[in-house]
Amino acid sequence: MGIEDFSMDFFSLKGKNAIVTGGNTGLGWAFSLALAKAGANLFIPSIRDGGEELVGLLRAEGVEAIFLKSDLTRQGEPARVIGACVKAFGSVDILVNSAGLCINVKDVLSFGREQWDLMTAINFTVPFEMSLEAARVMTKQRSGKIINICSLFSFLGGRWSPAYASTKHGLAGLTKAYCDELASYNIQVNGIAPGYYATEITADTRKDPAANRKVLDHIPADRWGEPLDLMGAVVFLAGRASDYINGHILAVDGGYLVR
Repeated sequence: MGIEDFSMDFFSLKGKNAIVTGGNTGLGWAFSLALAKAGANLFIPSIRDGGEELVGLLRAEGVEAIFLKSDLTRQGEPARVIGACVKAFGSVDILVNSAGLCINVKDVLSFGREQWDLMTAINFTVPFEMSLEAARVMTKQRSGKIINICSLFSFLGGRWSPAYASTKHGLAGLTKAYCDELASYNIQVNGIAPGYYATEITADTRKDPAANRKVLDHIPADRWGEPLDLMGAVVFLAGRASDYINGHILAVDGGYLVR
């Protein structure tokens, strides 16, 4: 294939089948909608209710969409979810490990095993198990895309939440390790590291003038990210256009890491 064969179809996901964990909340909602707009069918497992509205929006894009209430921390649940997607759609072509949790405390000495275990289970063990089960399918297909939603704290220390920084560092490491193992099967494993985004989680910070200004002073773009800013990145990493990108963590942060 030569450069004359390149077309915008390289960004199309028509006919592909995608799983987005936690895809009905927060940034996961944007990932789900972006993949649907590019043509992918969506399978969305989430512990939270409220997937019906999203399913309606996705189907309006002309794709199939299924929401499954699921606690992915339960033993055997990732395998059940992957199996359910294959049964419904016939394959798993794209996995976006989006579900995550951040518990903050003001004093690191108050951050104990209870908080650590919960965050490790959701932020690190679930993506590992989902990736493992997806890889069992993708290696047989000899194709696939695994996209881990990392964080700026995959690169930085994390005050007030040591488990968050630790799990996001670990997720970046898992991304690279799985790339090394699976690239020969034509499977690309990459990560997206969002910066500071205007979501429900950051509402209190944005309402506090001093705290808001402190964040913005660290972002060359001088604004908070919007979910829309991530939609192109996930479509790119899920499509043919990124087939030679592997083991990379793509920061979508308005320049935060350079300042």
